[in-house]
Amino acid sequence: MSDEKPIINIRALAELSRLAVSDEEIAKLEKEMPSILTFVETIQKADISSAVADTSLRNVMRADENPHETGKYTEVLLSAAPAREGDRIAVKQVITRKNN
Repeated sequence: MSDEKPIINIRALAELSRLAVSDEEIAKLEKEMPSILTFVETIQKADISSAVADTSLRNVMRADENPHETGKYTEVLLSAAPAREGDRIAVKQVITRKNN
């Protein structure tokens, strides 16, 4: 992506998607969209050449006959995350939410 910010018609995208978007939301999305697209571009550049698809899996659903207690693996999973906030995995914010 070049240093030049792309012009994105958020209103047209909303109409095509049949979404009702306020003028305030459109203005906000117009500012955020270049960052979102940069993030997507970063993901698209990921090297997946060594990834191997496992075609042996067919149906991985099973009856949950012996469920574990809630939170049993929470600390193990959180300790493997690059960043955390309390009992949650912290990720980079890409889209901001409107506070009510």
